[in-house]
Formats: sequence, structure tokens, C-alpha cells
Amino acid sequence: MKVLVCGGAGYIGSNMTAMLREAGHEPVVYDNLSSGHQKAVKTADFVKGDLADFDMLVKILTYKQIDAVMHFAAFIEVSESVENPLEFYRNNVCNTHTLLAAMEKCNIDKFVFSSSAAVYGTPEKTPITEDAATNPINPYGQTKLAVERMCHCQSQTGRLKYAALRYFNAAGAGADGSLGEDHKLESHLIPLAIEAALGKKDEIKIFGVDYPTDDGTCIRDYIHIEDLCSAHLLALEKLNYENELIYNLGNGKGYSVQQVIETVKKVSGKNFRVVNDLRRAGDPPILTADATKAIEGLGWEVKYPELEAIIETAWKWHSENPNGYAD
Repeated sequence: MKVLVCGGAGYIGSNMTAMLREAGHEPVVYDNLSSGHQKAVKTADFVKGDLADFDMLVKILTYKQIDAVMHFAAFIEVSESVENPLEFYRNNVCNTHTLLAAMEKCNIDKFVFSSSAAVYGTPEKTPITEDAATNPINPYGQTKLAVERMCHCQSQTGRLKYAALRYFNAAGAGADGSLGEDHKLESHLIPLAIEAALGKKDEIKIFGVDYPTDDGTCIRDYIHIEDLCSAHLLALEKLNYENELIYNLGNGKGYSVQQVIETVKKVSGKNFRVVNDLRRAGDPPILTADATKAIEGLGWEVKYPELEAIIETAWKWHSENPNGYAD
């Protein structure tokens, strides 16, 4: 298939583009480069464009003879969503509406959407299954859920087949070491700890050491970027005979903040300063996925279940590219 990868110059989108090509599909990257990196696109077909531009989308969808769309072009920083909710609704909801409208005009009905575990909010129990209540506690999660609901309504018309894939914590780098995580404002634990190991940061903070967990720090579910992308390929194929798919994508087990930091120290061979700080509002003690539905429904297999293996790939990329794609 010819697949339009919206946000294909970003962390997940670039890895997805590489995997699509490897699987024999023809990806076309569509990105405004507001946070992505053209270097990450490599030799894939690239179009610089904005999701707010309906006419441009129609032109590209038609001219490139696109068969399916994957959407990774959302704003993702939770704290920013609290500070600037209208910007998040404009980009994450309004622009997705524009994209879906362009697809409808061009009679393209296959859509794979990058959703989030943030749609669940603070769960009543973990691991979280897909039938858990959706009650997002921040604008970021609310925008993801709004798009899921928009997709559901459109699918009821018979003009859209969609997969909403609810990510937990994407991590690691492509196995060949060429595609890593390079955000302008980094907030993810693993790359932050690696920055400390590289001496780019003086310290790393742990927000809360008094949670009801074995070591007192929060537990999160980390999934390797290639495992994440492989589920998208399987979902894309399943849309040939299914109209609506909703799956959690997680490792199925969690690791604490303290475990992540100690594993980065082990993999890197570097020591760095760790500072214990107060809890952040809205941080649940444990967030882990029950990914049984994706494993059984897609035939999905997690190839990087161990934290050390995930961090090894991230360390390789960051240590070889200490300035990210600027190198």
C-alpha cells in the first residue's frame, strides 16, 4: 500500500516509515517539521506540509495515490496541554478533523491513529484493559479521546476503517541505531537519564519516593519503538477486513523510576546525580498495560520485553548522536 505518514519526521513516525518500507509498502512522509527532523526521514518520499491545509492534503492524497493514512502528528507534552489547551485542541483535534475530511473527499478509508494510555486517566486497577473507563485528567488525554470518538462516529457511516492504538511509554531506538528520540523539549525519563549519563544534565529528579511500590517510585510500562511500530503494521493489515480496532500497546509489565535510572547507569557505565523531589500532581503509582487483546487479535509479539535491552538501543543512539539529529 501507499501510506501517508503524518508526522513521519518525528520519533515514532520515522521508525514507522522505515518499517513500512522494509515490509514492502510505499510510505510518503507528510510533516511540517515543527518538531520533527528531516534527517530522520532519510530517503523516503517527503512532503513538507501542515495538517491544517485541507487543499494541500487533498492534493497529496490524490497525486500520491494514497491507500491508507497513519497519524503521528500530535502535540504530546502533558504540561504544555495544561498551559495551552486551545493549541492542543487546535492541533490534535481540529487538524485531525481536517485530515479525516480530506480522506473522505478522496475516498480513502484506512486510518491508523496514534492514541494514548492518557485516555484512561487514573485507572481504578492495573494492568489496564481496553474496556477500562476512559476518564482523561488533562487536555492532552482529552484530545486523544476526542479523536477516537470522532473516528468511531465516522466509522458508523461506512466511510472510515480505523485503528486507535493506545500507547503506554514508547522507548528505545531502531535496532540499526540510526533512528532515535530527539525532542526539542525532552520530558521522557529514559532520554533524560541518558542525558545525565552523557553529562548534558547535572542531575535527574525523581518526583516522589513515597509511593506504595517496592522502592517508593512510580512504575510505568515501557515498550520498544520497534515493537510499537510492528503493531501498526499488523493493524493496517487487519483494516482490510475490520472496521474498528482499539488496542493497548504496552510491554505488559512495569518498571519503576528507580529501576530505569539504575539500568541507565548500568548500560552506560556512568554515574550521575539523582535528586529526590516531591510528587507531581496527577501521577498514579502504577500504570501498566494489559496487551492481551493486541497479542491475540493481531498476532502481535513483543520482541524487547526487558528494560535493559530497550535502554541499550537508546544508549547506542544517544551516545553516537549526543546532539541528536543536529549531528
